[in-house]
Amino acid sequence: MSADIRRLPGFSFVAIFAFAFLYAPMATLIAYSFNSGKSVGLWKGFSLTWYQSVLADERVMSATLLSLQIALFASIVATTFAVMAALATVRGTRFPGQGAVYAMINHPLVVPEIVIAVALLIVIGFVKQVTGYAGLGFILLAHAAFCLPLAYLPIQARLEGMDRDLDRAAADLYAGDWQIFRRITLPLMVPGILAGFMLSFVSSLDNVLITLFLAGPDQETLPLYVFGQMRRGVTPELNVISTLFLGASVLLVGAFFLLNRKR
Repeated sequence: MSADIRRLPGFSFVAIFAFAFLYAPMATLIAYSFNSGKSVGLWKGFSLTWYQSVLADERVMSATLLSLQIALFASIVATTFAVMAALATVRGTRFPGQGAVYAMINHPLVVPEIVIAVALLIVIGFVKQVTGYAGLGFILLAHAAFCLPLAYLPIQARLEGMDRDLDRAAADLYAGDWQIFRRITLPLMVPGILAGFMLSFVSSLDNVLITLFLAGPDQETLPLYVFGQMRRGVTPELNVISTLFLGASVLLVGAFFLLNRKR
């Protein structure tokens, strides 16, 4: 008979402390985003003034739009390649070096992000000198590459948990490879694909380090804007932006679970 971890002495205290340590700062952040005063530590009363200020700030709106565009592109590209990589490594015929390919796909997860940022800066700097191109494409490709392993892991896990007998039964009924993929494999992969897309989107949306190294003067994303403002001190506007970020992530996760429940 296995021991119930919830019966261990001090488990309840540790669990409550962990949740309080994690969520109390978030609750404080949300509360002070509605503070009418300029002080981030002194409550002056409830107000929506700072929300109106942020939503009317063209610089914030421009940075938000750019962040959403980059995150959407990166997550779509990363998820698409992750689906192909997962099908090749999980469902495809085993080939020499398959383990090395798997390690290469997941290697960015264990490498410090600053190492990736410096390496991309060197390579992209060389490409800029050769081609003269200095557009947004470098950030788009860098985010997509960084998000690829994040999208790959849930899709790979979903494929490994699927019953191969369904494919064999469809083949016995004279279904072709494309029919099997379109009618059986792909619909069953949808939860993993959605999870990979969500992880990629959120990771790209709040990425600072890689974007900081690669962004040009007219390529300010919302995380870069927040990072720049933090050097001047925490302001009520930053509380509002952080609260909106938090709300967007909660909505995204909630939509993901809702879609999975309906399926």
